Amino acid sequence: MSTSLLYHAFGIRGYDYVKTVFEEGRVLFRIEQPRRSLRCPVCRSRYVHPHGQEVREFRTVPIGGKSVKVQLPIPRVECPRCQVTRQVEVDFADPRRSYTRCFERYALELSKCMTIQDVARHLQVGWDTIKDIQKRYLHERYKKPRLRNLRQIAIDEIAIGQGHNYLTVVLNLQTGAVVFIGDGKGADALKPFWKRLQASRAKVEAVATDMSPAYIQAIRENLSTAVHVFDHFHVIKLFNEKLSAFRRVLHNEATGPMAKKVLKGTRWLLLKNPENLDPKRNERQRLEEALRLNQPLATVYYMKEDLRQIWAQPDKATAARVLDDWIRRAEASCISMLQKFAGTLAAYRSGILNYYDYRISTGPLEGTNNKIQTMKRQAYGFRDREFFKLKIFALHESRYALVG
Repeated sequence: MSTSLLYHAFGIRGYDYVKTVFEEGRVLFRIEQPRRSLRCPVCRSRYVHPHGQEVREFRTVPIGGKSVKVQLPIPRVECPRCQVTRQVEVDFADPRRSYTRCFERYALELSKCMTIQDVARHLQVGWDTIKDIQKRYLHERYKKPRLRNLRQIAIDEIAIGQGHNYLTVVLNLQTGAVVFIGDGKGADALKPFWKRLQASRAKVEAVATDMSPAYIQAIRENLSTAVHVFDHFHVIKLFNEKLSAFRRVLHNEATGPMAKKVLKGTRWLLLKNPENLDPKRNERQRLEEALRLNQPLATVYYMKEDLRQIWAQPDKATAARVLDDWIRRAEASCISMLQKFAGTLAAYRSGILNYYDYRISTGPLEGTNNKIQTMKRQAYGFRDREFFKLKIFALHESRYALVG
């Protein structure tokens, strides 16, 4: 076996090949370091004296279905200049690692399309070895994402477990990269982000969030010059929650079995967009029958459809007229639920209309959240919180489709 093959196959250069051993289904290449290439690991002096050696084995890229290891007697040298006795450096592996850099690169390539357990099984190593490789790579690359070029961001919290277990995520809307992950939710979770953002001197122009008072206050204090856009999906979601509660009240107050029967199965029909109603299940006919039998429910439903039109206008002035008209009609409806929601929209009017200055939303964050949940299912959860965060930072560079 030539030394050029050692270099091209395993990235090992500057060592002499000794022999190949086949044992117990594995391949073992024995190599040694030439005396002339010994250097002091501290001062790099070549005037050193051998002082024993320690034999170590390094796992490297497999050949076929067989695992491959490289066996190297690592010399210990005494340096007259430094007055120290230490082992020489190994060029093809990182300190305190039992695998070569070539093996590490191969494991990272496989990790782009395989789970940790799959990679470990393929390479015949423990899953903790592959996790360690991934974690060190991700830590080096994503520990502190750069914030200097941030211009448009979205902020939202995501649930990562049972109970009140949340992470607050900040997304760069221009690149799709997660730039910050805070523990918990609310203003406190963002405090480290504001410090780093101020130090980076980034000029954030627009921020998309929901209508949380905590976010409003935090952005007012830390990004006073940025345009704050209230996410329109959250506005519609909030109205749908009020609509569900309103239908429940009507169902409880309905008299007669017929009225209750009509209202009972209409919840999801009311929340669906008209274009998504399934004709094969007669969903449109069932919805129309429920609306015909209950005038207040019909009013709230059609107001929901009109609410969506606020974000479908050609310009900000037209959208303002549509929003103001919706608020006036809701206030005049004599329906308490609509009147209260009209007050909510009036209070958040400027943030809603800011959408026409910067057409951004937290929608991309919802997509990132879906990827996070899929990643959790694939891994059956993450016990290491830091590793989990690093995986989230790298999600935007995934080149494969995440499957459930």
